[in-house]
Amino acid sequence: MPGDPTTSGWLRDCVLLDPNFDPEGLRVAVVDQRVVGCAYAVRRLTPLAPGTDLEPETGWIPFFFVAPEHRGGGLGRRLVGEALAFLEEQGRTRIDFASYTPNYVLPGADQELYPDAFRLLGALGFGTLYSPVAMDRTLVGYATPDDVHDLRAKRESEGYVFRSPEDGELPELIRYAADVFNPDWGEAIRHHRDPKRMIIAKKERIAGFALYGAYRGIPERFGPFGVDPELRGTGLGKILLHLTMTRMRAEGLHSSWFLWTGETSPAGHLYTRAGYEITRRFHVMRRSSERV
Repeated sequence: MPGDPTTSGWLRDCVLLDPNFDPEGLRVAVVDQRVVGCAYAVRRLTPLAPGTDLEPETGWIPFFFVAPEHRGGGLGRRLVGEALAFLEEQGRTRIDFASYTPNYVLPGADQELYPDAFRLLGALGFGTLYSPVAMDRTLVGYATPDDVHDLRAKRESEGYVFRSPEDGELPELIRYAADVFNPDWGEAIRHHRDPKRMIIAKKERIAGFALYGAYRGIPERFGPFGVDPELRGTGLGKILLHLTMTRMRAEGLHSSWFLWTGETSPAGHLYTRAGYEITRRFHVMRRSSERV
């Protein structure tokens, strides 16, 4: 996976020490004492977050690879087939590539960078559910636009405040993110540990939030980010996004990026208007219960 180099620390923290890790799901091919391929399968042994279940029908293949010199001989098909068989033996009838939270490598298959892998998934019965995009924006020379200052002043005159959460507000923020958006977002906030890298919009109750540095401690990685669906169109998201970029720039960060949004979603349009550009496209894929 030359476009996505990683570290031994990542493998340790996000695979080996994942509470759902089962060594039987890590299928490794070795030739002459050298790893030449791998496919990783995982299912939930512990809930993602309080109040959620084990998603007993679902399993995931977060990643697989074959060294270039060993491709073309069926090794990738065998490895992924063994990973599928492991999950099916555990009763999983719905298998997703690659959107396993919280420890996914990529949101889905990158058809442009890894066309052979994309074709293999299709041949093994995976179909595309949806296709998120990754986006980046340089922060070099960034300054908060005047219209954002004006919009913030207008919302503040209506009673909204925009600031980092106090410690006593973190439980409310975690519940809000988990209940309104995704349990994984609540857990990202729970484990973040740095409220100065969080901004909330609040008027009597929390109405939106934005974070950076939440995933793997990477400060330039933006998100999660959400605004109450009932309040979209009020500009709260625009304010939160630009205030967050302002803080990131104040730390000396040179870019803001994230891996996952819908290109034509309200958030996708907001990012585009704020100067973000698409850098990658992914395909979240799913396979039904038939065996390979």
